[in-house]
Parts: sequence; C-alpha cells; structure tokens
Amino acid sequence: MPTSDPRPNGRAARVQQAVHDAVRSLQSRTDRQDISVPRVAALAGVAPSTVYRRWGDLNQLLADVAVARLRPEGPPDTGSVHGDLTAWAEQYIEESATPTGRAFLRDMVSGGPECTSAWRGGEYARERIEMMLQRGRRRGETVPDIEDIVDLLLAPIIYRILFEPAVPPAGVARRLADRLFARNAAGWSGQAARGN
Repeated sequence: MPTSDPRPNGRAARVQQAVHDAVRSLQSRTDRQDISVPRVAALAGVAPSTVYRRWGDLNQLLADVAVARLRPEGPPDTGSVHGDLTAWAEQYIEESATPTGRAFLRDMVSGGPECTSAWRGGEYARERIEMMLQRGRRRGETVPDIEDIVDLLLAPIIYRILFEPAVPPAGVARRLADRLFARNAAGWSGQAARGN
C-alpha cells in the first residue's frame, strides 16, 4: 500500500514536504470537500500521478498529513508521570480540538482499513506515552499500564473531540489523569480486567 516514509531523504523528502504544505494550506483556506489530489498537486508543484503513486488516494494523503501533525518533538517533562501525562493530554486537546485538528483526526481515521496512517497515529501516541513511562520508571515511580492510559485517558479525549461539538471542557485532562492515577494507586488495572 502506498504510504509515506516517516523520514524520507532527498527528493522524496522535498516532495513530501511540498505536498504536506499544500494540504495544510488548502485546509486552512477551503472546505474539505473542495480539496482534491489535482489541487494539492498543482499547489505543491508536482504531477497528480506523483501524489497517487506515493499516497494512493486523497484519504490516505490527508491521513498521512494528520499523522505527521501528531509528531511533536517529545512529550512534556514535568518531573512526574502524572504531571507529564496531564500536560501531554492538555496539549493533545489544545491541538486536536480546533476545527483543523478535528479535521486531521477525522482524516486520519477515515483512510479505510488498508490505510496505515491511523495505526501509525496510534503508534506515535503510544511511543510518546512509553517515553513518559520510562522516565517515570527511571525516577522510581510506580507507573500505570499503557493500556490503562489509552483506555482511561486518551480514548475519552478522542471520543470527545470526534463526537461532541464542543471543545472538551477545561480541566478534563487533569480529571481523567487524576482518575487514572487513583485507580492505579488502588491497585486496579485494566490489564487484569482484560485477562492479560
């Protein structure tokens, strides 16, 4: 399946950057239904066949741009896993709850079952979470299970962003993180509930 390499070099990198920039530019000034591969290609200065060959179709291209947007330099380091996860979740909400962020998330998950962008987006989130957990372990903290973090912190946020019209309420990241850590402190683990 066509997909972009996470770290292309040379001409491939220039083409990817130009196409991604064109998509972001069109998304900022036009409605989603007015974005097409020929418009993206023209703005990027490449042939439509280049876009189709590399990304397959518009949905996969939009999903790839959405995944690229989720690659921050690194997760916050506040000195505790609880603080790191809270700050990261707040940042995730801030970036993803905007109209553009919501469109990016929808594009990422609408690429279809053959589209790897949704899976890559999930893997990037897990990589960021694992970085925070590893820092906590090095500091001697008891850290929650990554599946609990996905189930109790990330999934409710994504649900609110995708399916509720309002921006998630202020403090929701802290409330969800507090609930996650309260359950973790009480010895509850979704891992045990899942039979793992």
